Amino acid sequence: MAEIFDIQQYLTEGVEAIVKDALRATLRDPKESLFMARFAAAARKASERRAKNEAAGVHVPSYLIASITSSCNLHCAGCYSRANHATEDCAPSRQLTADQWEDIFRQAEELGVSFILLAGGEPLLRYDVVRAAGDHPNLLFPLFTNGTFLGDKYFQLLDKCRNLIPVISIEGDRDMTDQRRGAGVFQTVTDNMERLQRQGLIFGCSMTVTRENLDEVLSDGFVSDLARRGCKAAFYIEFVPVTDEARDLAPGDAERERIRAGIDRLRAEHPEMVFVSFPGDEKSSGGCLAAGRGFFHINSHGGAEPCPFSPYSDVNVTKTSLKEAMNSPLFRALRDNGHLLEDHVGGCVLYEKRDLVEALLQGGGRA
Repeated sequence: MAEIFDIQQYLTEGVEAIVKDALRATLRDPKESLFMARFAAAARKASERRAKNEAAGVHVPSYLIASITSSCNLHCAGCYSRANHATEDCAPSRQLTADQWEDIFRQAEELGVSFILLAGGEPLLRYDVVRAAGDHPNLLFPLFTNGTFLGDKYFQLLDKCRNLIPVISIEGDRDMTDQRRGAGVFQTVTDNMERLQRQGLIFGCSMTVTRENLDEVLSDGFVSDLARRGCKAAFYIEFVPVTDEARDLAPGDAERERIRAGIDRLRAEHPEMVFVSFPGDEKSSGGCLAAGRGFFHINSHGGAEPCPFSPYSDVNVTKTSLKEAMNSPLFRALRDNGHLLEDHVGGCVLYEKRDLVEALLQGGGRA
């Protein structure tokens, strides 16, 4: 009889490992180390709250992804968010207010969530929300940003609120980054990395991994350059093909094995950095972690979605509690009926199963 996979234990151990690695990576910065030590204690308490909820029949994920704005200043080639019409040049009037986001952060902390990934659009366009996040020191907020809006007011805020960790997008070398993100972006973001390093602020980098840049972003030369600039965490996110023309860029099984092996090697060679792969080895984790198994996504107007790559929602957090949203009919159907367990191309199984997700929505969670 096959051993039953314990998703709660898997995620709890994952949180503890990230905190442990982050502590090791910041030992040379007393101010940062003090914050991480305090956060480690808060993360243990959050894990206990999740365990109590689990015992009561309420599954609470360790992670939450919050797209706090749907506007962005860049037009990156192949952007899934623009292709899904989730990101525009101008912010719509119905975006959640800073007070509404602050209430979501408060509910998440009370439930036992440890990490809230702030995304967009470009999250640094919402200084009011980022500032509200800084008032929750027991939560860690990775800010997934294109890095072009890091200015004086943000450097001051980041120094004051060490729970705000910028994660800057970069695609590889100068040519690869500017080709996808726009001329001059590489120089802007690397200049900001060096300023973060000078001010003793921890930051990470995020790479969208395609078949074209896989070797570059996993190379020792590229990672060593990030480390030299002060990067403490590297997030490798598999490219999600949003058009048939882009399908060949998505990593397949062979490329995923190279990513896994490459990250194992980098972890051994660069102990000063933390390495995270998304979605990583989904087979060992029992399948995709979306729809509340490991995380879920809240879009800029409050819709609770399985993940950023699957923009479907049957509940809005402005009309219900975060706890209730985690167990919406759509999320329950995706978790309970095995829809998250199948192999797929690219970073999101639900993107490939979007017809099924739409049918579930139309059927009230039944399909």
